[in-house]
Amino acid sequence: MSRLHAGSLDRRLARWLALLALAGLTLTCLGVYMATALSFEDRQADTLRQKQLQVRHLIAEAGVVGNAALTHKLDDAMVGRQDLTLVLTDATNQVLYAGPTAPPPRQTLVTRFEAATASGPVQATLTLDTTEDDRVLSRLARTLAAAALAGSFIIAVGGFTLVQLGLRPVRNLAFQVQALAADTLDRRLDGSAQPEELAALVQHVNDLLDRLHRAYEQLEAFNADVAHELFTPLATLIGGTEVALRKAREADELRDVLGEHLEELQRMSLIVQDMLFLSQADRGAKARRETVQSLADVASAVAELHEAHMEEAGLRWRVDGDAGGAVDARLLQRALSNLIGNATRHAQRGSEVIVRIEATRDEASLSVVNQGATIAPEHLPRLFDRFYRVDASRSGAARNHGLGLAIVAAIARMHGGRVAATSSDGITSIGLVMPTTPTEPA
Repeated sequence: MSRLHAGSLDRRLARWLALLALAGLTLTCLGVYMATALSFEDRQADTLRQKQLQVRHLIAEAGVVGNAALTHKLDDAMVGRQDLTLVLTDATNQVLYAGPTAPPPRQTLVTRFEAATASGPVQATLTLDTTEDDRVLSRLARTLAAAALAGSFIIAVGGFTLVQLGLRPVRNLAFQVQALAADTLDRRLDGSAQPEELAALVQHVNDLLDRLHRAYEQLEAFNADVAHELFTPLATLIGGTEVALRKAREADELRDVLGEHLEELQRMSLIVQDMLFLSQADRGAKARRETVQSLADVASAVAELHEAHMEEAGLRWRVDGDAGGAVDARLLQRALSNLIGNATRHAQRGSEVIVRIEATRDEASLSVVNQGATIAPEHLPRLFDRFYRVDASRSGAARNHGLGLAIVAAIARMHGGRVAATSSDGITSIGLVMPTTPTEPA
């Protein structure tokens, strides 16, 4: 089922940029319009105020209203101001002066005041025609609105173009990622042309590809090893069964055949059990810790179980050192059993197998040391891989299926610890290091 997407990033960015530009330009244009309108209002109020003072002065200077001299002076004062109309009336509302004559204005601003004369107070009405100012403001509003829309459109187109250019490295990176497949995990993303903001992402993806490539290689090798390990006992069972069925056999012969088959089935069962254990460890299973006073006692008990095999191999054993701490005794016994069994198979006859226990303030180290062939340095890091054998010929595969040290590594991780292996001058030491107090698994 296809998943819904939030839309193209470049279109979303361009759309939001256009909206922000429209909002910014709208506020700017509104500010310009309001400033212009306030400026017009101040100019209109100042015009009426100045004319009011001028009319008061002329009336006060003449003393009376209606004589030709005052009328002439008022006409001169109103010359050139077709947008102004002055009307003087007496107490009976009789018009004493009106001028200049002009068509009735559509938009007006009116102020009324009283002037004293020798014959009594006179009422004056000044009317200012604001039609032209309103027309200018209307044109300004339309111009600013068009400019805001045009500016927003230009910014949106420019922003879309810039986003397209800015996202080009991301698209290039996406194409490189799309080209990756299970059979091309060895490729790496080319970050040489990427900006600094994407350099860390490219590095993280390449690191992830490294881990995936290694995991995929290990998985392929693991599948091949599992198939080989299970194929061998199955082939033995099938072959033995076919031979047993070719002719009638005595009960003792059939019992021997079934006994051999049982050994192969037990070997297959051990492989499956070990694989299940490793699967649980990989899923994050933790060790069930309990306080163990003496790890040397645990090691001695495990070594005693291997004593018969060591005597058969002509080996001696001893435990060197001691420590205590919170560990899973059952898992620790299994790890030590695998380590001692591994040392028993590879130790030189007549030598000594040493279980060495060393303690620090927060950790305890358990290692099994044996004398034998030196392991090459290139093999040491892979000793704890599943089904890995230093001997590529798989000698001894009937007794060892190659999961013992992998289980030791899993037990160390379940305790939040780690494994360690060294080999030089015929002395090989393999073991694990665990914290003596409960911690989160590493």
